Amino acid sequence: MPIFVSEPGRPQQTRLPEALRGRQIGVVDEMNQGQAAHESRNDADDPSGEYQNQAAARRAIDEYGEQAQVDPNDVAAYLPLSRMASPAVYTLPTLATFDEALKEMARHTIHHMVITADDSVAGLVDQRWLLAWLHQHGDDARLVRFSTVELPSFLTATPETDAHQLARLMLAHQLSAALVIGTQGQPNGIVTKTDFLRLYAESSAQEGDV
Repeated sequence: MPIFVSEPGRPQQTRLPEALRGRQIGVVDEMNQGQAAHESRNDADDPSGEYQNQAAARRAIDEYGEQAQVDPNDVAAYLPLSRMASPAVYTLPTLATFDEALKEMARHTIHHMVITADDSVAGLVDQRWLLAWLHQHGDDARLVRFSTVELPSFLTATPETDAHQLARLMLAHQLSAALVIGTQGQPNGIVTKTDFLRLYAESSAQEGDV
């Protein structure tokens, strides 16, 4: 269940790791490691490091006898992204302008847009990044095309990726969304911080009812 972090770069087909192009869904195993397509541009995060950190925290709690509010032996239930990702994914080609992207976001009431190059994922931009870029370069830059600028970094994951693992990486990289890539290398969903807040609210409501 690999999660890839694509570094900032020009909107090109190669921004989507080769491991996610035309891939076959394999065994759902948290310890499987993904391979980055271009080591200089993409990083595959290894979930085993997270387990090592958790184990160290548990040893520290046992050693000093601290009382944790949550049982350290509790493990969050596996939650695949396919169960919480929104299937509504909107795309624009690299020749589109910033102005067109903002208008499309307003028309569909969304905050994220996938940028494509020859029908391949070339980037993921959000409304805040667009507005910050325009604020820095001037409002007259609205007609700038995505093909001429460096797009921000973005996360890509697979439908069977654990949502809890993705949430930790989104926080670590300070990203508000991640793109879910299907078996044909095409985006088939998007997960945002709002989805995690909604999940948390629903869980809290259920616990309150109990």
